Amino acid sequence: MDVSQYLSVFLDEAKEHLQSLNDNIMVLEQDPENEDCINEIFRSAHSMKGMAGTMGYTRMQNLTHDMEDVFSDVRAGKIKIKSADIDVLLQCLDAIQGYVDNITENQDEGTEEHQNIIKSLADIRNGVSGDGDAAPAAAPAAEAASGDGGDAAPGADGASDYRAIRLDPSVKSTLEEAKNQGKNIFGVTVHIQESCILKAARGFLVFKGLEEIGEIAVSDPTTQDIEDEKFEFTFSLILITDESKEKVEEIVKAVSEVESCDCGEFDPSGAKAAEDKEEAAPAASAAPAPAASAAPAAAAAPAANTPAPAAAGGGAGGKKPVGKPVVNRTVRVDIEKLDVLMNLVSELIIAKNSLISAANTSGVSNVNEQIEYLESVTTNLHESVMKVRMVPIESVLQKFPRMIRDLNKTLNKKMELTMTGEETEMDRTVVDEIGDPLMHLIRNSADHGIESAELRAQRGKPEVGQIFLHAYQDGNSVVIEVGDDGNGIDAEAVKNKAIEKGVVSPEQAALLTEKQCVELLFHPGFSTAKVVSEISGRGVGLDVVKSKVESLSGEVTVKTKLGEGSTWVIRLPLTLAIIQALMVVIGNEKYAIPLDSIQSIEDVNPADLKLVENKEVINLRGSVLPLIRLNEVLDTESTRSPDEDMVVVIARKGDQLAGLVIDELMGQQEIVIKPLGKYTNKCKLISGATILGDGEIALILDTNSIF
Repeated sequence: MDVSQYLSVFLDEAKEHLQSLNDNIMVLEQDPENEDCINEIFRSAHSMKGMAGTMGYTRMQNLTHDMEDVFSDVRAGKIKIKSADIDVLLQCLDAIQGYVDNITENQDEGTEEHQNIIKSLADIRNGVSGDGDAAPAAAPAAEAASGDGGDAAPGADGASDYRAIRLDPSVKSTLEEAKNQGKNIFGVTVHIQESCILKAARGFLVFKGLEEIGEIAVSDPTTQDIEDEKFEFTFSLILITDESKEKVEEIVKAVSEVESCDCGEFDPSGAKAAEDKEEAAPAASAAPAPAASAAPAAAAAPAANTPAPAAAGGGAGGKKPVGKPVVNRTVRVDIEKLDVLMNLVSELIIAKNSLISAANTSGVSNVNEQIEYLESVTTNLHESVMKVRMVPIESVLQKFPRMIRDLNKTLNKKMELTMTGEETEMDRTVVDEIGDPLMHLIRNSADHGIESAELRAQRGKPEVGQIFLHAYQDGNSVVIEVGDDGNGIDAEAVKNKAIEKGVVSPEQAALLTEKQCVELLFHPGFSTAKVVSEISGRGVGLDVVKSKVESLSGEVTVKTKLGEGSTWVIRLPLTLAIIQALMVVIGNEKYAIPLDSIQSIEDVNPADLKLVENKEVINLRGSVLPLIRLNEVLDTESTRSPDEDMVVVIARKGDQLAGLVIDELMGQQEIVIKPLGKYTNKCKLISGATILGDGEIALILDTNSIF
């Protein structure tokens, strides 16, 4: 059977586990005794090992297994993680990331064995334990909470039947207490098809489904053995539930590749007692809680890794480990399916606009109520689809603390990263694209912005440089600010470098304001770095940041003060699909201007116009604004006479304002953005088109490029 169909699930899960490992190892560096962190790292490494093994990626499996062994010893108290060990662990994560990157590109993990890292991991284990016999400790450490070592073997051989499950006294008393409370106790034996290649995944789905209706008291074989696929095609469990036998059978049989299940009432009083072995006691807690680590490979059992909470709960599955996401609250949806759904909503809005237009044209009034209802439905549907597409920006920001830690060592500087607004939500498309620009800006702050320790001391600044990233919603936009308390941008140095590179002539440079000098940094190929390094100074960067942000219909600006620091401000739309727009007429054509870029609409008398440097301006409540005649920009004939009052749309770009002269206002409308296609993608003035209610096409003006 081909496992490639599970590849996308594997990659999604692997990336989540890698991020979890990165985050927890960073916490562990500050707090080496943090048990929650240690347990979470062990769980993630264990799950990745199982996933990689199932998919056949043996090198990745071996590396994650060695990492798991290290944390098995840490959990058992055999060794303690020291500061020097953190670097090795992070190197291990980078190597695993390399495997994942290779698999993403060509479905193959590559040939790199990473023997040096494997040796370093072995050194960590041997450094305290003093012998090489620590490795076998990993299995008991994991299994102690999840099963009775003595009775696992028969189950592992496939001879599992719920009637033969042995109970230790604590499990037995838990079951009897549940029975006295009127709960149903069922024994379930599940038979998986012999053609199934992902037995562990099927086992996990069964456990997960049953845990939603009750508590699993014990399983045979143990949850650890099921997770590691150490069973044939049969496993059994005892379930405490309020539901009926039919409901239990329905849930089990709903899992694909389950051949059949035997389900019957279980009488704890007549069950066999577990043999008196040291490992038998923990069998009481053998209930697996829902685990986010369920990948194509793993029926992960968090309870197996947290024996104390499970035992304290009396019945297994009662408590989830700290910080473990609830797996059944989210569902992965292919972004293409969401695009199709969004397109259907778009067509619905176009149909609504057509209906409104037809009703207005024919003067029919009795359809207004139906139109209002349709409008309500489409608006709600649109909002629902948008919420489905919205994801927290946190997924992009999670990798930055690790990056700053590495840059501290690479650049030999002391820096701290402060982030706020990680919960701010944006369209998935925007979130996927914004990661690289933000990464470049943070690296830029670390390399160019934060000064050396000596220079900071001379300036009376704290030794540790501060880099910040703030994200927040502002109307229909999301604003992300990246900045530092470092050197700031030297406008004169930028100007001189621009002259040297031939970007501007000395005569042109003499006329530039400080702000215009700083904006030269966005010029393609421009860099002020004296030394080209791995961090920055390659001559590609800020221009790429700007073009990427603008391709997302956003804008990027910079605020800086020499000696005090810089702040880069990125403003992005919440969504790229459906927006509110102001419909206007210029010449004889209809255009749409996005509402979030509009400050106000003014009526201006031609007599109030002034000329500054031969350019038209208006004085609007004490502010002098440039005037842009859109008919001239679009090369069309205005329909208004020169002596008529002008309709001026005051548009905003960052902290800049300008007046856009139009011929006629049509009103506000919800519009669907349609791309112009590859033949017209170089037209900067137009960001897309929309279909109006009467079937006409209206172009959408990109106000950012008009300024």
